[in-house]
Amino acid sequence: MAQEVFLSNMDLNEAINLYYNKLLPIKSEVETVVTWDCAGRVSYSPIFAKISSPFYNSSAMDGIATISTKTYGATDRSHIELQEGMDYLVVDTGDPIPKEYDCVIMVEDLINVESGKVAIYKSAIPWQNIRTIGEDIVQTQLIIPSKHLIRPVDIASIIAGGVNEVQVYKRPVVGIIPTGTEMVEPGGELVVGDIIEFNSRVFSAQVKEWGGIPLRFDIVKDDYLLIKDTVKSAVEKCDIVLVSAGSSAGREDFTCKVIEELGEVYVHGVAIKPGKPVILGSIDRVPVIGIPGFPVSAYFVMENICKKIVHTYQGLNNEVQSTVEATLTRRTMSTLKYLEFVRVKIGFVSGKYIATPIGRGAGTTMSLVRADGVLEIPQNVEGYEVGTKVNVKLLRSQEEIKNTLVCIGSHDPIIDIASNLFHIKNSNYFLSSAHVGSMGGVMSLKGSETHIAPIHLLDMEDGSYNISYIKKYLGDKPMALIKGVKRIQGIIVPKGNPLDIKSLTDIVAQGRKFVNRQRGSGTRLFLDYNLKKFDINPKDIIGYEREEFTHIAVAAVVAAGDADCGLGVYSAAELMGLDFITLGHEEYDFAVPLPFLDMDMISEFIKVIKNDDFKRELHKLGGYDYSEIGEIIVI
Repeated sequence: MAQEVFLSNMDLNEAINLYYNKLLPIKSEVETVVTWDCAGRVSYSPIFAKISSPFYNSSAMDGIATISTKTYGATDRSHIELQEGMDYLVVDTGDPIPKEYDCVIMVEDLINVESGKVAIYKSAIPWQNIRTIGEDIVQTQLIIPSKHLIRPVDIASIIAGGVNEVQVYKRPVVGIIPTGTEMVEPGGELVVGDIIEFNSRVFSAQVKEWGGIPLRFDIVKDDYLLIKDTVKSAVEKCDIVLVSAGSSAGREDFTCKVIEELGEVYVHGVAIKPGKPVILGSIDRVPVIGIPGFPVSAYFVMENICKKIVHTYQGLNNEVQSTVEATLTRRTMSTLKYLEFVRVKIGFVSGKYIATPIGRGAGTTMSLVRADGVLEIPQNVEGYEVGTKVNVKLLRSQEEIKNTLVCIGSHDPIIDIASNLFHIKNSNYFLSSAHVGSMGGVMSLKGSETHIAPIHLLDMEDGSYNISYIKKYLGDKPMALIKGVKRIQGIIVPKGNPLDIKSLTDIVAQGRKFVNRQRGSGTRLFLDYNLKKFDINPKDIIGYEREEFTHIAVAAVVAAGDADCGLGVYSAAELMGLDFITLGHEEYDFAVPLPFLDMDMISEFIKVIKNDDFKRELHKLGGYDYSEIGEIIVI
């Protein structure tokens, strides 16, 4: 079969408008459901009250129903006595009020004189403490309009208005077809070349969140006829069909040809990044969408295209996503060919929102987990310089972002532990970390882009840690150092150390493959310090230029056999079941602007790291001395 090529590089909005025009009219169906089961459904027609609520005059209090004119003149000094049966009727909250009475006096305002007789010490006014007919809902009143997403609170009013059944848009059934010979179901035993199929599970969750009914098919191998048969079956059963993967132009990307043979392809290739190779087509008037296999590409196609269609079937318009203006902390370039979606971390530091771009690869699923928002760089814009104010679409609420302690700097497994405990012990607070190395953290403090920066910067002259760098780069700011841990740095090697690596010199002498930390990290400085001490030329180390951004990532590379060894902390080796050769100890602390010590979030952070629960977790990891943790040094 000939290799497919993209049909277009169409603007996103143009592609959506074209697709909708081809699909119109979209066949929305209606069904009737009982009112108490309609939460999350969309009303097809307006709902009007059949009865008033309340439909009789009722007491709003426990007390007595009486006639207001009989109470006139009552004061603290001149009580008026009332006789039960003649002047009043005892009522409880919700009891009907007979027509001859026009007010209720609550029981707290009554003085018991004797059985069947009370005294009052203040006058009542007409209709006091009485819920009149229609006080809440008047018969024939509009309760909710059509195309309204029904909420639990709406159900109360609909039932109170005497409506026990409502017409709602039928939920669209969305067929989801995962494809790929290399794909395997979660939980199976993996061999090299296997990829766990999770896109279809994410699609199912998204469809449920949008009000649709997902129907997931089994994984289909990259076989044209198998894919064709599955798509035909899905079109017969579903209102919308999504085909995961196979939308690009590779030899085994069959989705476009299948849709073209069975129906019609309107768009193949949209000017977005990630997500370009999306296919928009239909078969027998059923929308069929080919979605790229890379998970981040798939996410943005789902959010920007599929969500609109699922909502349209239910009579919904897409809600406008909340945005904030944020200052960009890094230069962010883009191609002129695409509308690019850049995932960002957002913090609220020194009275302003700051946005820090994170991983941009189409396969980096954690970039979506970690993202607080999305920056859209329009087509024909080359990007933005550092310090540019940009509008960012939020993936979290502003309240959550403002309650987030921003932590940018060096990585250590203890940051993840601190983040978890920080939220457990203070459910309104969150800790957001970005791993950019110690010098990256210092620069973030300099630019007022973070609350705290974990650092472990070795002074090459005197062997001290951190303080000299703070004085050198942040001398114009009043700063403090929250003491953290002393930790063991060394060489991470496979379990059993089969290559018998005992020192840095062995790595060079034996020609072993090494994995390094990134420039600007404290670990990289520690390595260079030791290389200089042992007179080792970095160019003689195979893999010196290969960089990872966390200790865990270094350990994972070694565990996978992709490198013979790497530099990192003892706890990372322990977590990955590897062995470790100690090179030395270092001080891993938290730099913080002095005024920030008065912030509640900083105070709570210090409490967390001094807490016994945190120390127990450090003890489990091993390799840490936390005897000074939480102590504050003013610089």
